[in-house]
Amino acid sequence: MQAVVKIGKSQYIVSEGQTIQVDSGNVPSDVLMVIDGDKVEVGTPSLSYKVEVEKKETKKGKKVRVSTFKAKSRYRRVIGFRAKYDLLSVKKIVKNK
Repeated sequence: MQAVVKIGKSQYIVSEGQTIQVDSGNVPSDVLMVIDGDKVEVGTPSLSYKVEVEKKETKKGKKVRVSTFKAKSRYRRVIGFRAKYDLLSVKKIVKNK
C-alpha cells in the first residue's frame, strides 16, 4: 500500500517501512491519495486515512554559503547556513473510522 502524503509544504509518496527525509518539525497532515494494488482512491482534497510515523533522528544538511557585496564601498560578507532535517520511518497507513 502506498500513499501520497502532505508534509509541510511538500508532498511525498510513502509506503510502509520506508524512511523519508523531511524538513525539521513537520509531521504528516493530510493523505491526498492511496494506492492499494489496482485500487486507487483520490481525495478531494484529502482522504480519511492516517499515516503513522516515528521520528528516528535529526540531521543537518549540506552547508550553503551566501555572499553579499556592495560595489564601490568595500563591503563584503559571507554567511553560512545548514538546514535541519528529520528522518521519519513510516509505520502504518490505516483508514480512520
